[in-house]
Amino acid sequence: MSKPPVPLRAPDDGRKREVPQPQPQPQHPPQRHRHRQRPLPRTPVALSVLNLLNERPMHPYEMRSLMRERGHDRAFRIRESSVYDTVSRLADRGFIEPVEVNREGRRPERTVYAITEAGRDELLVWLRELTSEPAADYPAFAAPLMFIYALGRDGAIGALRQRAALLEAGISSSDAFRRAITGEIPDFPRIFGIEEEYAQAMRKAELAWVRATVAELRDGTLPWPALSEIQEEGHQD
Repeated sequence: MSKPPVPLRAPDDGRKREVPQPQPQPQHPPQRHRHRQRPLPRTPVALSVLNLLNERPMHPYEMRSLMRERGHDRAFRIRESSVYDTVSRLADRGFIEPVEVNREGRRPERTVYAITEAGRDELLVWLRELTSEPAADYPAFAAPLMFIYALGRDGAIGALRQRAALLEAGISSSDAFRRAITGEIPDFPRIFGIEEEYAQAMRKAELAWVRATVAELRDGTLPWPALSEIQEEGHQD
């Protein structure tokens, strides 16, 4: 059996030699993972909450009271559970934050919230988008119009006339509401009721269209083809 090779050694000349020391490895700072903010829950209630807190800090009960006082329920349904749930989600995502807990008498504790810088930035971006970009909405009225043929000509006319009557009532109600506001607050800034002006304009435009459509159905300007004609032309399966 052969012996393993003997490692070569440098000749010993009596001089001390420095033993090479391992070089220290460069220390890199620990990587920090940036916290990605969760997206804003874009709902009408969230928009209302952020807008109220953009004025001043307040607790959820006060938010809900102001929503009703300012007529936000004309744009969306206000429920206590939805307001508190929205506040919780906005706080969880860092758009608002609790700043104070107070108690009045025997009432339960109430947490006061304030909008954060991220929440204010998001509110302004969101409002700008909603105001400047027309949304591809699906109006509820479009679906029954699509299938109105099933009602028959007379049934369609009757339903549209009933809708016209309800629109007229809504227009009258809105006019009375705005007169009451200006009567109580003569110098009420018009800008704070501009959403109702828009809603009223939409009601009036829809009423004009419904009336014109009913007139065309009645005088034959808008033809109502027979079912057999539709089937022959392939407009219906």
